[in-house]
Amino acid sequence: MTPEQVLSLINDDPFAQRLLASPIPARLAYIATDGTPRAIPIGYHFSGTTFVMATAEGAPKIEALRQNPAVALTIDTDTQPPVVLLVRGTVTVEMVDGVVPEYLEGARRSFQGEAFESFREQVTALYDRMAKITLTPTWAKVLDFETRAPEMVERLARAKGLGG
Repeated sequence: MTPEQVLSLINDDPFAQRLLASPIPARLAYIATDGTPRAIPIGYHFSGTTFVMATAEGAPKIEALRQNPAVALTIDTDTQPPVVLLVRGTVTVEMVDGVVPEYLEGARRSFQGEAFESFREQVTALYDRMAKITLTPTWAKVLDFETRAPEMVERLARAKGLGG
């Protein structure tokens, strides 16, 4: 996929947009410094071109992401049929004084009104410094299991005459 195709899918697909507007956390997959895989729930903000996440200074994932910046990110529902946004790309990590603004922006999807203000106050009191993790997507796919399913499932269904 070209960068333009990746961003067009993420920005223009109605299923992707619904997921990005939801309070559902992303799941970030990466390789830890010991060589084993990790998949963690994480808040995010999508800027239209990048996904921005944040973590506490000193978190083990910082060194892991610096050593191997290739990651996968998933945002998905727990309803049937599931809707899934799959993203692959590379990350950069930079240290930021105070709270990463996009961290708060992403949290707005989960907290309303006074609850957000309370969260913001707690976070700004807690973090003197954070790591800003910026994911530049290089590949993306949406699965809605009504019009798009994993390619292998679609091939099996066609082979058995169960769909097109």
